[in-house]
Amino acid sequence: MKRWKTAVLLLALLLCACGGPQTAPDAPEPAEVPAQAEVPALSWDDLAWDEHLELAYAQSFAVDYAQDGFARITIDNIVHLLVPEGAEPPADTPEDVVILRQPLQNIYLQATAAMDCFRQLDAIDAVTLSGTQADGWYIPEARQAMEDGRMIYAGKYSAPDYELIVSEDCDLALESTMIYHNPEVKEQLERLGIPVLVERSSYESHPLGRMEWIKLYGVLLDREDEAEAYFDRQIQQLAPVLEQENTGRTVAFFSVTSNGSVTVRKSGDYIAKAIDLAGGVYVFPDLAADENALSTMNIQMETFYDTAKDADVLIYNSTIEANLETIDQLIAKSAPLADFKAVQSGDVWCTGKSMFQESQSVGEMILDINIILTGGEEGNLTYLRRLK
Repeated sequence: MKRWKTAVLLLALLLCACGGPQTAPDAPEPAEVPAQAEVPALSWDDLAWDEHLELAYAQSFAVDYAQDGFARITIDNIVHLLVPEGAEPPADTPEDVVILRQPLQNIYLQATAAMDCFRQLDAIDAVTLSGTQADGWYIPEARQAMEDGRMIYAGKYSAPDYELIVSEDCDLALESTMIYHNPEVKEQLERLGIPVLVERSSYESHPLGRMEWIKLYGVLLDREDEAEAYFDRQIQQLAPVLEQENTGRTVAFFSVTSNGSVTVRKSGDYIAKAIDLAGGVYVFPDLAADENALSTMNIQMETFYDTAKDADVLIYNSTIEANLETIDQLIAKSAPLADFKAVQSGDVWCTGKSMFQESQSVGEMILDINIILTGGEEGNLTYLRRLK
């Protein structure tokens, strides 16, 4: 009996030591935790667009900023809402607003002119789907990305591989204005939940406005400081040329088509204005725009002959027609060119194939034209070379 009582006593002591059942009549009641107040959902009308991206030359896009990292991008009257990573767009965002969610890292790029902006911002890896085959890229980094499999072909603008694009979690289709010729493609991409942004840098009439589109890609890719710094460096590099007096030397920029007509730039085109900024005079000052939005037009050789025969400089655009190496090859395209002043003096130049894919080349192009107008060192040329 004694042993049993001892065991019960030991068990009771053990329970007390381990925090067993105890009575604490004077213990205070636990304090109530106040309910956390609900944060009201952000409304579209709550976004205060009180800051703006400063643009010096570009006129085809605008960027406005609101609180919490939201950005409103307007292109051709189409509004895009850029939503920062981790945030959600307002539930009452208007249906016609295109929602873009950062980070943008699986882009289907059909607008080839935009690739150079990705390259300059060290962001080519954000483009994982290409609308151009590997052999169609003149930008080495883009071609290499396709050869390495980091970027894959997903069909051209008029016939994209929808199944592939969806399976690769595409978060943006970056299209050129060619998409407007196939509106059903744009509609299908949007039905699949893929936002579409139409690139319009080629519609900038001022050459430096075309370059300034790099700021838009800086916004999209969250690399605004890098884009701003790059653009500022280009402007500083051009400053000495832009401050020079015009040389008065006339320039014709052209190519000859397979049927013998001549493709020239309209007077308001950025190439015509680049010639002026470089210190030259474009030979077609009154070649006004017609009803279409193209920057080029075809004229008969007789018209070109009458206007450009006495031009001081000829620049042949090899990005459209075959690349040329010699003046004889040029004359073979059209015999009347042999009479031209620039042909006889040997002042005939040719562009490289990559010039129009490299949209950020405009500054270098202006510098090149200035060199050939002022007799500068030909070894410093980037995109132009003299025909032999």
